[in-house]
Amino acid sequence: MIKAVIFDMFETLVTLFEGRTYFSENMAEDVGADISEFRKAWHESEHDRSIGKMTMKEGIADTLRKIGKYDEETVERLFEKRLAALGDTFSAIPGDSVDLLKGLKERGLKVGLITNTFSDERDLVRASELFPFFDAAMISYEQGVMKPGPDMYIRITEQFDVKPEECLYVGDGGSKELFAARDLGMKAVQALWFHDRAFEPHVPCDELPEFPHAMKQAEIFDYV
Repeated sequence: MIKAVIFDMFETLVTLFEGRTYFSENMAEDVGADISEFRKAWHESEHDRSIGKMTMKEGIADTLRKIGKYDEETVERLFEKRLAALGDTFSAIPGDSVDLLKGLKERGLKVGLITNTFSDERDLVRASELFPFFDAAMISYEQGVMKPGPDMYIRITEQFDVKPEECLYVGDGGSKELFAARDLGMKAVQALWFHDRAFEPHVPCDELPEFPHAMKQAEIFDYV
């Protein structure tokens, strides 16, 4: 019997491919840097940005220093452009996502969040209209650990006082999150309702035949 439904955030409840997008190649172009060189330096700090050891501004500054493009004004400019793109994401939260969380709560189910985020994403997640629906939220920037490691999954089951097999995990599949949930004993469903929006090299995950798929948010109700 499912007692808790746990969600990923990006490309599951919201999509980064709504409105403006601002990824590493956009930052590289803005500073006149080689995209490959910028991406290499950018990804070197990804882990620290994800587990609370480095803020987004610090990550941008670190990257710019490594490629010889650092100055404070440029850090602020790139940060503000990234924040504007994230604003598009969170100002266009699908009504279907809201209805899904609301409907699960009305059924008496616990609703949780497990997400890998940077500092700017964390702030917007917490400020969003979705956040009050979560009975528990495991955010990598706050927790000091990332998916697909088991820690956040274990912590949320302990907080909910449920067994892993009493949980349904819903995510687009990035960061091998569905495999991690399944390996702990959770039921896992791949969310594909945003799948056609992503473009290379930012496609979080291909369709995974190992898991059932949901093409619309409302289909999650069929699994609880």
